[in-house]
Amino acid sequence: MKKNDIKNDKNNNDKSFAKVRLNWYPGHMAKTKREISENLKLIDVVIEILDSRIPRSSQNPDIANLTKNKKKIIILNKSDLADARQNELWINKLKKDGQIGILTDCNSGKGINDVIKAIENIMKDDLEKFAVKGRTGKKIKVMILGIPNVGKSSFINRVVKSNRLEVGNRPGVTKKKQWISVNERIDLLDTPGVLWPKFNDNTVALDLAFTGSIKDNVLEITEIGYQLLNFLIENYEENVIKRYGLSKDYIERVLSQDQPKNFNIYEIMQKIGEKRGAIVSGGSADDEKTSRLILEDFRSGKLGNITLEKC
Repeated sequence: MKKNDIKNDKNNNDKSFAKVRLNWYPGHMAKTKREISENLKLIDVVIEILDSRIPRSSQNPDIANLTKNKKKIIILNKSDLADARQNELWINKLKKDGQIGILTDCNSGKGINDVIKAIENIMKDDLEKFAVKGRTGKKIKVMILGIPNVGKSSFINRVVKSNRLEVGNRPGVTKKKQWISVNERIDLLDTPGVLWPKFNDNTVALDLAFTGSIKDNVLEITEIGYQLLNFLIENYEENVIKRYGLSKDYIERVLSQDQPKNFNIYEIMQKIGEKRGAIVSGGSADDEKTSRLILEDFRSGKLGNITLEKC
């Protein structure tokens, strides 16, 4: 969406993103899916890493189908960036649904030891059976799965206490499967992040765009920044006020103007750009720079602890 498109889109105040119609499924992802299916026969336990800010949107339905008959642990990663109360609610929901859920934060190492314990606990009965048969040295084979940029490499580096895997705050860093030894009992199989062929739900596509699971260079960045700001004003207004030095009175006054809502959100977006120095010649705010600024502030946690999908 170009500079004035948001303002001119009077008939679609909240969901103009529908026009983008993302289909993000590069060839290597199809190959990765095939490899995952082939390697599952070697695997004892599957760990699926989700983004704690978007537990639903970051769960690949293809992975759920492929791994339905495997022992499974769900990790809600990047919990340090999410709303603490929502983290608790999501973990309780997983437990209620009969699933093992663990919160992790790869920056502090929170939850890492709990994951190791969960792997050993879920395999306890099987290992005892192996021991009876004399197979005391059998290692637990664990597959790590998740969509791009969910933090798989950061998680594994924390587990093995080294920087063996390249890490980046962008999708597509892990290029191939890798076996990593955790200890004398556990081996991990890391896999590249994989999405699914088509996003039928615009909300899912937006969530993945906000968190960086879809590369920014395939998106209309101004539209994504606008949509994120719209969500934040509706759900985390105080975070926006604090981060960008706005007042509650100002936001309420702009939102109460007798014009389409998207005009009002765009006006606030322009004000943020002006206050943060994202200016083009002539003194007006640069839409693209402002959008990138808002996205980066959200992704890095500078806007505070935010969960996009409430339980």
